[in-house]
Amino acid sequence: MAVGLMIMSERELNRIEVLSQVTRGVMTAVTAANVLGLSRRQVHRLLKDFQTGGPGAIRHKARGRQSNNWIDPAVREFAVTLVREKYSD
Repeated sequence: MAVGLMIMSERELNRIEVLSQVTRGVMTAVTAANVLGLSRRQVHRLLKDFQTGGPGAIRHKARGRQSNNWIDPAVREFAVTLVREKYSD
């Protein structure tokens, strides 16, 4: 089994810690919901993902992907050129 490095945000690491406490029985789902600022239903959804997929399942799924609002640099440069030609200030 290959072990890889996984980059996570502080928020994701906090979620993993709280969910592991719920899994161990140290904390209830309602308390976890209050700590994380989520609803109890969301905590149960995260808990299911955490138990089946491990800590990697808590990572944001869009990490490393291009934004939906991404603009091609060529298009951006063309727009800036048009604005500079039209407006002198």
